[in-house]
Amino acid sequence: MSFIHKIVESGPLQVNCQILGNQKSGQAVVMDPGGDADIILERLARLNLKLTHIVNTHGHFDHIGGVAQLQKVTGCEFWIHTADRFLVEGAAKHANSWGLPFGPIPNITRELQGGEILEIAGLRIEVIPTPGHTPGGVCLLWTGGMAVGDTLFAGSIGRTDLPGGNHKQLITSVRKNIFTLPDELDCYPGHGPATTVGEERQHNPFF
Repeated sequence: MSFIHKIVESGPLQVNCQILGNQKSGQAVVMDPGGDADIILERLARLNLKLTHIVNTHGHFDHIGGVAQLQKVTGCEFWIHTADRFLVEGAAKHANSWGLPFGPIPNITRELQGGEILEIAGLRIEVIPTPGHTPGGVCLLWTGGMAVGDTLFAGSIGRTDLPGGNHKQLITSVRKNIFTLPDELDCYPGHGPATTVGEERQHNPFF
């Protein structure tokens, strides 16, 4: 099987960093590297994969803490929705308000709009707009799985009391753009255990 999917908990808030790789191309995409770049790089090396792109579900500091170091080592691209640029640029201040350090601000090399089909590293990834947790929040869909960031959790939803959050918008995003997908689709949140579309549609108490 040429497709590889691994999860590495990263950063001080234990973000689920998704690694998607293609053995045929020898390349990989990383989603939401919250920190611990050395651990992510070591895992990529063990998988014989070269990192070409980082694509994030959103721009909160705990999800981008490893980006700058990964860029420095690999020269990879960093793509994120245009509406979350302000969060990336303000990441150090936001982290400091939590009493946490933050290193260099990463360099955004492409701003996404939502709705794109990304053909990168020998993979096909659909960018599904799901604003609410942040203005530029997206879910990243590949065959058989989806990174849902902090939009949806197993039995819960993302916070909307942070800058740019909107509870009504988040609920609408989930109902229109996640719950319309197949029940069996695996969903990988930014924190905590995986779930499925069907499980959350049927049992999530927020809906």
